[in-house]
Amino acid sequence: MDLWQPSLDQLGKVMKMWHWDGWGMGGWGYGLMTLAMIAFWGLVIVGVVLLVRSLAGTSQTQRGAAFPSAEEMLAQRYARGEIDAEEYRARLNTLHGAHFSGPANS
Repeated sequence: MDLWQPSLDQLGKVMKMWHWDGWGMGGWGYGLMTLAMIAFWGLVIVGVVLLVRSLAGTSQTQRGAAFPSAEEMLAQRYARGEIDAEEYRARLNTLHGAHFSGPANS
């Protein structure tokens, strides 16, 4: 059984055809290829994260709406009757930065 064995001349031509002759990509080629690969995968990851966020509906405005402000909480307590009008106004003034007369320093 004879196996085909290329001559050195034929092997050299094949290697040159496939750029295996030592003159392939140099340092700049490998460096640029590495940067392009990092940029590509970074864009893929950012795209997937943005897609998941948009499908899950976790935008900034929706997250903020889940937690009522201090004024809204105070208004809810007043509406439920937990505090009277005087206490509501006093606490609202405190929230707005009006003069607060706290306990006297002893």
